[in-house]
Amino acid sequence: MSTKQVVVIIGVGAMGEAIARRQGAGSAIILADFNEELAGKKAEALRADGFDATGVAVDVSSRDSVRALANRTQTLGPIVQLVHTAGLSPVQAPVEAILRVDLLGVALVLEEFSTAMSAGGAGVVISSMAGHMRPPLPAEQEFALATTPTDELLDLPFLSEDSVGDAANAYGLAKKANQLRVQAASRSWGAAGARINSISPGIISTAMGQQELSGENGQAMQAMIGISGTGRVGTPADIAAATAFLLGREASFVTGTDLLVDGGVVGAVRTDPNFAASLT
Repeated sequence: MSTKQVVVIIGVGAMGEAIARRQGAGSAIILADFNEELAGKKAEALRADGFDATGVAVDVSSRDSVRALANRTQTLGPIVQLVHTAGLSPVQAPVEAILRVDLLGVALVLEEFSTAMSAGGAGVVISSMAGHMRPPLPAEQEFALATTPTDELLDLPFLSEDSVGDAANAYGLAKKANQLRVQAASRSWGAAGARINSISPGIISTAMGQQELSGENGQAMQAMIGISGTGRVGTPADIAAATAFLLGREASFVTGTDLLVDGGVVGAVRTDPNFAASLT
């Protein structure tokens, strides 16, 4: 086994690439994505800039695929950082696909990598401010999302397609579940000497973010940006900076929590009379 430390990035969109470039110098970087060709191209671009990067395929909705990724990565060296950015947005996919990728996929990665991480390592799951903006769930549903065995997660009655309704609600539910699963996973990760947290980005200037801004909810999103404390969209670099903090030594006492990085959108919406009623 190599002695070089390993950084695993799942999802090679703009946020994943920005995080890889910020965190990966001197480490072996694994870029994993459902689109193996894209992962390979991103790895090639990183290698051209002096990084040690390899692109591989992974289907986060498949336990076998996630387990194979964890096993393969362990053979390369100690896994010191894991960042999960993969996901589908409401304009990209129907309810069933969003629940499988955004909800089940995160749960599988948290479980399979909990024993693969090196002691002292840390992970970050990219969730979304959508998990903060949906109406509160009953306590029993939150507990079920946090603790139900992963292979039974999508069998929860309130996650049936009829109960969930549309893709936007599926996305919000999945992102809330990400935050809850991270809380629960902090115990198993801690047993291995590692930390795990989540980040909830706001509206970020990525391909996915631009699709959402151009979609049916784009006007409302622009209005939310307009009343936020920063008054702008976020950048992949903003999320990479927050990720660096949570992965670093300065956050050694931070685990099982969610960091909202939204430019103040949630705070503004919750206190603006034109929006607040929609969150109750």
